[in-house]
Amino acid sequence: MSLSARRVTLPAITPIVLQKRVIKVYSEDETSRALEVPSDITARDVCQLLILKNHYVDDHSWTLYEHLPHIGLERIIEDHELVVEVLSNWGMEEENKLYFRKNYAKYEFFKNPTYFFPEHMVSFATETNGEISPTQILQIFLSSNTYPEIHGFLHAKEQGKKSWKKIYFLLRRSGLYFSTKGTSKEPRHLQFFSDFGNSDIYVSLAGKKKHGAPANYGFCFKPNKARGPRDLKMLCAEEEQSRTCWVTAIRLLKYGMQLYQNYMHPYQGRSGYSSQSISPMRSISENSLVAMDFSGQKSRVIENPTEALSVAVEEGLAWRKKGCLRLGNHGSPTASSQSSATSLAIHRSQPWFHHKISRDEAQRLIIQQGLVDGVFLVRDSQSNPKTFVLSMSHAQKIKHFQIIPVEDDGEMFHTLDDGHTRFTDLIQLVEFYQLNKGVLPCKLKHYCAKIAL
Repeated sequence: MSLSARRVTLPAITPIVLQKRVIKVYSEDETSRALEVPSDITARDVCQLLILKNHYVDDHSWTLYEHLPHIGLERIIEDHELVVEVLSNWGMEEENKLYFRKNYAKYEFFKNPTYFFPEHMVSFATETNGEISPTQILQIFLSSNTYPEIHGFLHAKEQGKKSWKKIYFLLRRSGLYFSTKGTSKEPRHLQFFSDFGNSDIYVSLAGKKKHGAPANYGFCFKPNKARGPRDLKMLCAEEEQSRTCWVTAIRLLKYGMQLYQNYMHPYQGRSGYSSQSISPMRSISENSLVAMDFSGQKSRVIENPTEALSVAVEEGLAWRKKGCLRLGNHGSPTASSQSSATSLAIHRSQPWFHHKISRDEAQRLIIQQGLVDGVFLVRDSQSNPKTFVLSMSHAQKIKHFQIIPVEDDGEMFHTLDDGHTRFTDLIQLVEFYQLNKGVLPCKLKHYCAKIAL
């Protein structure tokens, strides 16, 4: 018996070539940048590309938005979502845009869940003894077996009509329901409103003007293959905290653990722009900095907070006086008036200063970048041209504080507390309240900035 060897020919393996597409991304000042990207690029990957190309510091708050101007809607494109899939749902004649900007509240609910889910709007299926810890709240939200019930009144736009009706709604794992009889939760009184599998949750940008909503705290469900405004399911809350609770709960219900993974592992991309090919830019936490004293023969860490603050303010004053003198002496003899003018105008180059924007525009900017404690900007006052206004968020509300000029011995100062604490310029004022809350409800933490691409 003879054995003969057989030659086996294996089929050739054809490499998968990902098609590339050019996308255009806009910033808030309407400047744009075109990017050639592969078909499997995620929203996080696009953010990483723009961060690196523009040399921004990556603090994990950069976000890609889907903006639909013809119906006045906008939503966060989650970090794991494929951008090309989002674009595939756009109509040929729609002037939709992708926006790139910061959102400090994107994952804030993982840090402070009680802040986003007020007690009067949340019910837990299991009996709990006493208060529920933030960790337990997160575990319940992320569990595949349980889910808290979100409930409360919302205004719903009646299908095919311009009118709105106030109805009691309940959000459960199986979908969003409304009660046909007051606040009854009995199954026979609950009617199905929407699920989340084939829809995305959008925030309404101008609900009163665009859709005749009773307030500007609107949101809606838009099917992925929506044929027009008639397919939208429009809702409106009576305050921002309520809208934030509903939208955040729906995001958690729709994506669950995927959102938590996005938060915990921000550099895990699906395409070639993942953490293996992009080195994350260094982000400095406020907890990693310490005050140092180098005045003696040996350096030492300043552990006393009061001493550290005093040293910081003194050094800032000394540095700024030198800077003002240099600017005042540039090409002209020294004059106190020149130095004073420079001191008054030096804030205009700061990213947190927004010059002559209105109160409404300031509120819009802060809401866009996230109602997290300490998000702020400084602007010119519209009512008094000689004063400025500090606009900031706290407890999901926006508050405005007037910065008043005061004169002492011929020198001009700025103050927030009727002259008790005075500052030579706005930069010193902002730096002080970043370290010390003083008369403010909290420290200044994140500034609103309009970036250019």
